[in-house]
Amino acid sequence: MKNVSLHKIACAALALSMTLSLTACGGAISGSDGPNGVVGSDKTYKIGICNYVDDASLNQIVDNIQTRLAQIGTEKNVTFDVDYDNCNADDAVMEQIIANFKADKVDLMIGVATPVAMKMQAATEEDKTPVVFAAVSDPVSVELVDSLEAPGANITGTSDYLDTNAIMNLILAADPETKKIGFLYDQGQDSSATPIAHAKEYLDAKGIAYVERTGTTNEEVMLAAQALVSDGVDAIFTPTDNTIMTAELAIYEDLIAAGVPHYTGADSFALNGAFMGYGVDYANLGVETADMVADILLNGVDPAKTAVKTFDNGTATVNTETCEGLGLDFETIKAAFAPLCTQVNSITTAESFDDLK
Repeated sequence: MKNVSLHKIACAALALSMTLSLTACGGAISGSDGPNGVVGSDKTYKIGICNYVDDASLNQIVDNIQTRLAQIGTEKNVTFDVDYDNCNADDAVMEQIIANFKADKVDLMIGVATPVAMKMQAATEEDKTPVVFAAVSDPVSVELVDSLEAPGANITGTSDYLDTNAIMNLILAADPETKKIGFLYDQGQDSSATPIAHAKEYLDAKGIAYVERTGTTNEEVMLAAQALVSDGVDAIFTPTDNTIMTAELAIYEDLIAAGVPHYTGADSFALNGAFMGYGVDYANLGVETADMVADILLNGVDPAKTAVKTFDNGTATVNTETCEGLGLDFETIKAAFAPLCTQVNSITTAESFDDLK
């Protein structure tokens, strides 16, 4: 299996390299003020991070978790010995990664995306190893936590909850004559169930037709997208669905050619060619996740009593190249979206956020 963690890196070396990017790798991360305020404690904490799949948003979360942990390590004079792995949506690999974390007796596990968090929760039910999840869209409905305010067990984390009605409003702001909307998602993704249900309720109330197409692989997603074009939809909606996100680069050009804008639940979709992504700042979500980890390990905070962190879903990110390809004017779209968003950002097509730097 792929494992890009770097173990046992000297604290001094990492402190000197803090100005450099720490993306895409784990490591022993250290800093200046020890647990309980004891200067120079240089205590080591072992952390296991498992990412669900290789995509722009989730990778951005991991990068920012590790960068933030490095900063905290420098401030607190502690070492975060981070073991990072990616299961690439393979349940068997995911279980093995988590088993390895348990065998290594990590002090805390971080699960990026809902499937990983659920596996970690089950694996730590007896030993109560703290688990912090990242980018779980609906942690209550999948029974990861009792409530957002009081999780109730050894688990808490950050949620990228999606305001579906806000995206529906944006679709109608861009095209008030919209008659039919297509839903493109993976039925097996827990993060998609609630947003799709909310979208149906919204459109039923408005008297707008909709059609659903699903896929679990890139090839199936491509066929589903082509079917939606044949269905004559005016726009397509996808929530924060990792399967579709991974396939976006394979479908966006066909959707542009068909004149169908793709509205999605994360800015990484727009990075990969979708017309618009709406939702949380995943870089900030990664930072907040790392802060929760540090609070649990350094300050003894109880995950069961630590509220799940949610975010303002007010940022729309429009791909200006796709906008032009669809025959739309970005400034006009921005003006239409602005009253409904906290901000409207622009982006161009790339495979990863690093490619834009």
